Amino acid sequence: METPRFIQGVYSFEGQGLEQPVPLRPAVGYTVPRDKRAQLIYLRAGNSTSELIYLLLKRDGHPMRYFPIGAKAAIHVPLVIVEDIHPESVIELCVGAPEGARGLATIDIGLAEI
Repeated sequence: METPRFIQGVYSFEGQGLEQPVPLRPAVGYTVPRDKRAQLIYLRAGNSTSELIYLLLKRDGHPMRYFPIGAKAAIHVPLVIVEDIHPESVIELCVGAPEGARGLATIDIGLAEI
């Protein structure tokens, strides 16, 4: 049986440079249960700044997916059944932004535990 899970909220960030993504504040993450696997269903996100930023989805500390978001813009990326995320994997969401850029990222990520 599939169980929907969501990572949602408005998170602040301060850019440390586009080449140095940092965790959102407060930290945003998800751990796949030991007896399940997970699949990303979609990602929707918005950027309050006048700079291009990107969200970096890390799996077990390694880059998994990059999602660029334009200045004062939003994205919607359908990800239905792109890949399985294995049991006990740790997902973390980071942001890459120009140094000193401060703003808010609005995040809505849908997952399914299988």
